[in-house]
Amino acid sequence: MLALEVPLAFPVTADASNPAELASAQRQRSLAHAARHDILRRLAPSLRHDMVVPLQSLGMTMEALSARLDRGAVDSADLHAAVSKLNRLTRKAVASCLHVATWMEPAEDDSVPLNEGVEECAGLLASSLNFRGFHLRNEVRDIPMEVSRGALRFLLAASLLSLAEHAPGGGELVLSGETAAGHAVVAVTWQPSADAASTQLHDAGQATLSWTEVQALAALEAVELRRSPSEIILRFPRSVVTTPLKMVPV
Repeated sequence: MLALEVPLAFPVTADASNPAELASAQRQRSLAHAARHDILRRLAPSLRHDMVVPLQSLGMTMEALSARLDRGAVDSADLHAAVSKLNRLTRKAVASCLHVATWMEPAEDDSVPLNEGVEECAGLLASSLNFRGFHLRNEVRDIPMEVSRGALRFLLAASLLSLAEHAPGGGELVLSGETAAGHAVVAVTWQPSADAASTQLHDAGQATLSWTEVQALAALEAVELRRSPSEIILRFPRSVVTTPLKMVPV
């Protein structure tokens, strides 16, 4: 599991002899679980797209090869090349599916350099946000500090979605970052644009993302949040892997 290099004062545990504390801790965990579920549901279209595209390429290549085989228009060299291409596409499709699966069940000890994690999240949401009138600009560069991949994924995605949901109109969402006192800091800022028109990020009748649930998730992940109408700042602790190395039998 991940340990904090500089522990923060968050109530992630409760006194087993105190029923009130136990109930409060259980409620916080339930809110955090609800936040993960809601965030994941909103990310589902983008994740589905990332998973389906390689599968579509694989299917189209197989159909083309099948048609050529039916016509008897494939010699041994072409067949070998086609099979090699199918192998490459299959490996790519499997890797894509496994990558999407890590969003469903993130590993506890999985960490990522801040700049890489921010780039991954920005790449996933950029098209969806742009379609709704928000241009996403990532200015996080060369910050290799390791943070929890799961915490960064869910809390940064939640910040982007929530800020866009409550913005008075379309505009630019800017991601910036720095390191401070052993922590990685990411700022998500909304900047208005005169010619930008926005549409809803959620279905009609669907509630906006609950910030109370997001705060509970942040507390569980030991991440500090600060919010204003046009900016959300996240402060992530450095991740240190403490899981003992396991020897693989030979």
